[in-house]
Amino acid sequence: MKKRNEEEQLIYEFENDEWLKVEEKTEEIARYRQIASATVTKNKRINIRLSEKDLEMLKIRAIEEGIPYQTLITHIIHKYIYK
Repeated sequence: MKKRNEEEQLIYEFENDEWLKVEEKTEEIARYRQIASATVTKNKRINIRLSEKDLEMLKIRAIEEGIPYQTLITHIIHKYIYK
């Protein structure tokens, strides 16, 4: 029920022009576009050996996040190299 109230509040604020436009940060936007582009372009394959336990934990965590485990691995790599 709380989510519904939050959604209604956001709709009300938006429709009544209560939101202010935030000045664009072009450098930050360009950085995120580059990261997104690299994420979408999946043109290389790698093979990696993991312990069975590590793979099972990755799969469990992916289920908790609601994403495929391969996507979780990709997110972990991006988070590490682009931090």
